[in-house]
Amino acid sequence: MGHGISTVRRRTVLTAAGAAAIGGTLATGTAHADMTVVVDPTADFGRWEGWGTSLAWWANVFGDRDDLADIWFTTRTVTYRGAPVPGLGMNIARYNLGGCGFNTVNGERMAVSPNIPAFKQIEGFWQDWNNPDPNSAAWNWAADAKQRAALVKATQRGAISELFANSPMWWMCLNHNPSGAANGGNNLQSWNYRQHAAHLAEVALRARTSWGVTFRTVDPFNEPAANWWRADGTQEGCHIDPAIQRTILAHLRTELNQRGLSGTMISASDETNYDVARATWASFDATTRGLVNQLNVHGYQGSGGRRDLLYNDARAAGKILWNSETGDNDGTGLSMARNILLDFRWLHPTAWVFWQVMDPTPAWALIHYDQGTLQSGAVQPKLFVLAQFSRHIRPGMRILGTVADNAVAAYDPAARRLVLVAANTGAAQTITFDLSRFGTVPSATIPRWTTVPSGSDRYTQRTDLRPTGKLLPVPFPAGSVQTVQLDGVG
Repeated sequence: MGHGISTVRRRTVLTAAGAAAIGGTLATGTAHADMTVVVDPTADFGRWEGWGTSLAWWANVFGDRDDLADIWFTTRTVTYRGAPVPGLGMNIARYNLGGCGFNTVNGERMAVSPNIPAFKQIEGFWQDWNNPDPNSAAWNWAADAKQRAALVKATQRGAISELFANSPMWWMCLNHNPSGAANGGNNLQSWNYRQHAAHLAEVALRARTSWGVTFRTVDPFNEPAANWWRADGTQEGCHIDPAIQRTILAHLRTELNQRGLSGTMISASDETNYDVARATWASFDATTRGLVNQLNVHGYQGSGGRRDLLYNDARAAGKILWNSETGDNDGTGLSMARNILLDFRWLHPTAWVFWQVMDPTPAWALIHYDQGTLQSGAVQPKLFVLAQFSRHIRPGMRILGTVADNAVAAYDPAARRLVLVAANTGAAQTITFDLSRFGTVPSATIPRWTTVPSGSDRYTQRTDLRPTGKLLPVPFPAGSVQTVQLDGVG
């Protein structure tokens, strides 16, 4: 996962935010002239798989709540704190296999960072290294009850799932500290490379046989190239060099296969940003690349980085590409919208996953909660911004070309539905969508949804637009995100 406290998170997000890199630039905060966006149905960037969230910390607190599961994993309108909230319709849940344990083994205990809060200590299942038998007392399958509950609730609501680890179990670490090494270097004991893979594989098997959950993918790493996973950190984390990653990936494939999970795919390496992901991928030999079915990357480079080159790498290797984790400290949600649109324009992932839908820092959260009392709090503007995308660009739709950094088009061929989402981060303007490359465009009045974080619109629906021939002018307030839906587009 991304970064447990704001200072670390900001370092990751903002160091690259000013980099005007090819494949990731967008003018922001300036007044725009009116613009035209040409939608190209012949440019097809593949089938959209969906939207999601990692479970981890928020689920460790709130994973047993049905109202929250409905907000995240259905498109129903959910009553929360007395007010209606649009369900986001997420269909991907990333389950965090913890590295913490609170037992004593041969007189040894976990070393705990002085800075990690209890809710970020995720308990793992293999708690005693003396016995690898998952049916023995060395394994505690009652651990991590609330996050498991969240995983099951997501699955019952139709979500697919991924298993990942921020850190190996504490006893696999050189210093027994699942927050990292003192110097931020490698912290996984060489004699436990295979044990880490076995722990993941055994949990994947147990999920299938006992929890009613089939993980589609397993990723053994989380930002492994980063050097900020330290013994005094605020969360679990572990630096793992690419050469060691190669060894663990081979072990993971073997361990999954030995448990009858040959159909479970491997994803990697969940590096912190686009450029680091490219470097790690480039370091893998052909054998290692053959083990990885899905290339996962985090979006903490903001508007910087070479999204386009990472897309080229994934396409050349024939790999699925996900933005598997993203967050930022802009509470308006406009930075999030901008980066989603840059991903659609340059990275072309088939899924996009939010890090923590609930967070003690309001600017990072879709719904805030209090770190001291662990009480859930207010819905943040970001939730309504994400609804503009996740409720309308649905799994199975095709992502089309727009040649614009601030707009995306998605098409459902069976329903003949075209969805357009755009962000206007500057002054008020009109964005005209040019649909002349489509055969038929409806002439009837069509609906739109608007979120203005600084105003009163919170995913507000209006039905007041009508195409003029094959042109659709849409008025955008300053600092807004809008979604338009046209049915009957051929």
